[in-house]
Amino acid sequence: MTAAAPPDGAGPVRDEDAFDIERVAGWLRENATDATGLAGIPTVGQFGGGASNLTYLLRYAASPTFPSGRDLVLRRPPVGTKAKGAHDMRREHDLQAALAPAFPLVPRMVAYCQDEAILGSDFYVMERVEGLILRRDIPPELGLSADATRRLCVTAIDTLADLHAVDVDAAGLSALGRGPGYVARQVAGWSERYRRARTPDVPDAETVMAWLAGHQPPDRGTALIHNDFRFDNLVLDPAEPTRIVGVLDWELATVGDPLMDLGSALAYWVQADDDPVMRRLRRQPTHAPGMLTRAEVVEHYADRAGLEVSTEQWRFYEVFGLFRLAVIAQQIHFRFFHGQTTNPAFAEFGAAVAYLDHRSRSVLGLPEPGEDPERTLNVG
Repeated sequence: MTAAAPPDGAGPVRDEDAFDIERVAGWLRENATDATGLAGIPTVGQFGGGASNLTYLLRYAASPTFPSGRDLVLRRPPVGTKAKGAHDMRREHDLQAALAPAFPLVPRMVAYCQDEAILGSDFYVMERVEGLILRRDIPPELGLSADATRRLCVTAIDTLADLHAVDVDAAGLSALGRGPGYVARQVAGWSERYRRARTPDVPDAETVMAWLAGHQPPDRGTALIHNDFRFDNLVLDPAEPTRIVGVLDWELATVGDPLMDLGSALAYWVQADDDPVMRRLRRQPTHAPGMLTRAEVVEHYADRAGLEVSTEQWRFYEVFGLFRLAVIAQQIHFRFFHGQTTNPAFAEFGAAVAYLDHRSRSVLGLPEPGEDPERTLNVG
């Protein structure tokens, strides 16, 4: 049972993702760390972003303590998920709860439920972080100048560096790490994922995988890394949009090499002078006047983090980021190719995989096999 009118910022709940909100609301009143303002049944909406865990907005009516009402966010695995290791709600909840004292930009946790009888799976609930989230373009009504956009960009990079500076031992998060060898594990793991998910219509990527395997640097440090650090996971202050008030989506966070995190983040970083295919793949406003280029991001991050990273050294992290993104896209394309999803948004993911392999080869100066990806991906 769900509400007919969804809360602001969320759409209607899809039928296959619906749940008994009265049962969840009752459980929350009994188990929330702070149950103030949780009387009654909230209206419910579903956020449409992301391709993994499901995210809902619960909006409670106004009360004396919360005159504007109270908004909570509920996170759960996809319906029907059996492999809990891939959608570990307990891990995601506990990581943010432990991190909050050292990195206050994480949302405040409200409750974790492991009783699958309540909703059909385990889930957790957190306070909603109020603010703006940038998508493909900066809304013109924000009136951000190039100078203001640059300040926002620098603040985002500094936020990532601040996260990497958290003392994981003091925060009680060291158990997330598996010790030295993070780079090697990532190269081997993502290569295996690509081979398992490959379909006949995409490159074999063996040349890029072989290069990564043969040019692995030693770990450059051990830090808490986000692993999905993008503008659409950052919440901005509406009154001061150059200020970040929240960092969302900690599903992939772990302890590992901070430069691998930066490389993964910059795979999504499309700048104004990129080729037409790369510009078509853009999902965040990193092309806007004032945004730093990828090279400037690396330079600023290295200065902030106290690291020395040469252009040649950075090449490994750049190619790894592009390859990792290709694997993520291919895992989705695999489902589309085999008819497991008919979402039209996934129709060009195979061409995107081919392009990312092409771009990786270009960075490495390797010969290009087969057809030019720009001919297979619509750039109009």
